[in-house]
Amino acid sequence: MDKIILEERKKVLLEFISSKEYQPMKLKDMAAILQVPRNEKSDFREVVEALIADGKIEADNAGKYRISDNNTKTGVFTGTQRGFGFVIVEGEAEDIFIPENATRGALHNDKVLVTVRESRTGKRMEGEVIRILERSNTTVVGTFEKSKNYGFVIPDNTKFGKDIFIQKEHTKGAVNGHKVIVKLTNFGDKDKNPEGRVIEILGHINDPGVDIKSVIAAYNLPLEFPEEVMKQVETTEEEISEEEIRGRKDLRKLQTVTIDGEDAKDLDDAITISKEGDIYRLGVHIADVSHYVRENTPLDKEALSRGTSIYLVDRVIPMLPHKLSNGICSLNAGTDRLALSCIMDIDDKGTVIGHEITESVICVDRRMTYTSVKKILEEKDEDEIKEYEELVPMFLLMEELAEILREKRNKRGSIDFDFPESKIILNQEGHPIEIKPYDRNKATRIIEDFMLIANETVAEDYFWQEIPFVYRSHENPDSEKIKELGIFINNFGYSIRISQEEIHPKELQKLLRKVEGTPEEALISRLTLRSMKRAKYTPDSDGHFGLATKYYSHFTSPIRRYPDLQIHRIIKENLKGGLSEKRYNHYHKILPDVSRQASITERRADDAERDVLKLKKVEYMSDRIGEEFEGVISGITNWGMYVELPNTVEGLVRVTDMEDDFYIYDEERYTMTGEHTRKSYKLGQKVKVRVTATDKLQKVIDFELVEE
Repeated sequence: MDKIILEERKKVLLEFISSKEYQPMKLKDMAAILQVPRNEKSDFREVVEALIADGKIEADNAGKYRISDNNTKTGVFTGTQRGFGFVIVEGEAEDIFIPENATRGALHNDKVLVTVRESRTGKRMEGEVIRILERSNTTVVGTFEKSKNYGFVIPDNTKFGKDIFIQKEHTKGAVNGHKVIVKLTNFGDKDKNPEGRVIEILGHINDPGVDIKSVIAAYNLPLEFPEEVMKQVETTEEEISEEEIRGRKDLRKLQTVTIDGEDAKDLDDAITISKEGDIYRLGVHIADVSHYVRENTPLDKEALSRGTSIYLVDRVIPMLPHKLSNGICSLNAGTDRLALSCIMDIDDKGTVIGHEITESVICVDRRMTYTSVKKILEEKDEDEIKEYEELVPMFLLMEELAEILREKRNKRGSIDFDFPESKIILNQEGHPIEIKPYDRNKATRIIEDFMLIANETVAEDYFWQEIPFVYRSHENPDSEKIKELGIFINNFGYSIRISQEEIHPKELQKLLRKVEGTPEEALISRLTLRSMKRAKYTPDSDGHFGLATKYYSHFTSPIRRYPDLQIHRIIKENLKGGLSEKRYNHYHKILPDVSRQASITERRADDAERDVLKLKKVEYMSDRIGEEFEGVISGITNWGMYVELPNTVEGLVRVTDMEDDFYIYDEERYTMTGEHTRKSYKLGQKVKVRVTATDKLQKVIDFELVEE
């Protein structure tokens, strides 16, 4: 049914059910009173189900429909290994706890209707699933285990919570340890496990590459591009023509560089810079991907479906085919390329006093790496300076402006999370041989600073033009989460100021500066990040808390992010004579769905990338059983202590393995204290640990404490 018609019919039906005369009745009785024609019965059912899914109406045990009361909510179920779960309701600050006996067989990510039992101050909301509205998983990836007359599959996603029963004739010949994809044939209930049949064997758990193949299958990540997309790409030219250049700002004579990692192949941003008096002229030139990816073509639909490129340890799953992303859309040195440029005049206080957004043609002089620019600016490496002699003044000017921009952001309270991210080095068999933190240096920060100012400038421009747009929004944190953070950091002697239930980003920025260089820095940084909401894409400019700015968008990476591609399309259309009323309405209509899809696919990519990192860390540590490491206590629970090593690997010291005493967990002070020895462990404390075991299925590393 057409979306507009569905919304209209929902409105009419809701008015009918909300009326004073209405008495709860069954579907067929409603259809009779409303005189629904026989051939529209299925459409009518769709309208009723849509209202149920919205949480607007509900059916009682007799199947009679009525308006939902305030205690009934619709949300997404998040499972746990231990049977209980939580329901996340959009717009609600707090998740609803669902005890094990109240899940009604809901599985992870199912859309459910819940009734809230209690919501007392100081106590978490608790509820019961009353109906499963939509099953999210029809296939599950897991590890096969064989019994005499049947098999079962242990899902890779521990939140799935239940093993899947497989009848003997549906095992497809799988043996113990096979990674398999299971098609669910029965979802089970609170007393009975789900059932399924094996539809694909990915390989044995110990075979090289099977672990990452399993993650790709579990998240349903798209590997191959559809045939019609590849056909469209085949017709894309290798070089740009004079005709395409006509009418564009010609910037080919400007000294232009790209700065990226050594292994980057999709170069979508280039920089030009100059200075006159106290005014810097910074050009951020972004590959004009929308010139090649036209709206509603197979290529565009596939890009929207993917939403983002995904960077796994051993591969990239690109948003666009390589012929585009590494070819005509990549700003390769020595070739003319089409770009969308944001050219900004910036004063010595970091204020953008004028700017121009324009279609352009550029030619990159040199393809620089972060390593080279770091050697020039940080290490003053003579060989490197000689190699890039003609560009050195440009890099010095970049460094100068970047520091001014960073200082301006710092003054307004922008938060910079600088804890280490992992880079895992694999050998040819896909086995991890080294884990090291990503190198954040002057060169990486310069590019970050320039991309941030371009993104802000574009967002503010289009906000004031009142043109439909996609913004990058980051809501203020929940006051409860910030209060919890405040209690937590008090244990370390730190505090944050909260006024009228609100916190200014400057307070969190100050906190992160105070903890810089301390043993608890990584821990407090991570917990501060967790206390904040997740940034997302929205059609409204809701502001960006973390960057302490009212206006922010993603403009600088259209090769790998769909929102950037989407706004490029709007900008170009606006530059060529403005949006007609028809196009204005078109964008106004599609952008909520585009924003939602981009946020969903971004989350999927983040989760898949995190899962692969976890897997590879477990595999790396499985070669180091018996080895000893220095670490910091990063978490304390009633089942043990988490310890993080300098290489970002985290493992668990189980309470049951702390044999010298019976340890008691203090939830308020985040400490673990021995009942007899009174030996105490607290968050952020340095400890020495030994690796005792790893579990690739559960993605867990076990440590034991080593007495100094």
